[in-house]
Amino acid sequence: MNIGLDLEQLLEEGNRIRVKPQGYSMYPLLVPGRDEVVIEREDPCGLRRGDIVLFRREGSILVLHRICHRRGDDFFMVGDNQKQVEGPIRITQIKGKVTTVIRDGRTISVENRLYRMYSCLWLWLRPLRPMLSKMVHCLKTLFRGRKN
Repeated sequence: MNIGLDLEQLLEEGNRIRVKPQGYSMYPLLVPGRDEVVIEREDPCGLRRGDIVLFRREGSILVLHRICHRRGDDFFMVGDNQKQVEGPIRITQIKGKVTTVIRDGRTISVENRLYRMYSCLWLWLRPLRPMLSKMVHCLKTLFRGRKN
């Protein structure tokens, strides 16, 4: 998910920012056009597997992805709609952490047990995502055909 503006400076100044993620790398947990997220500056020492963080790719764009795993000060990220893990991402590249998801006007804390279980399950299913996506696509096509 590509995000512009000078969000880094806003976070550095201690602001909470609210953005509408773009792109489908975090689908299905974040849907562009429907969901918003609140991002806050976070002490990287407290970050853990499953957290969604805003980081800057080396010399490039800001991205929202989930922490797949961590090795010391190196993080390895993956989008919820991706299988390939990206990293290592250095601790200095991480700018903030998603603390809240806003869906259809409702706020969902990322610490909510149900949200945490769902996101952990989706992360655990990473190797199976291509197959699951094909199955979902086939089911949607099948059910659309029955409605017509």
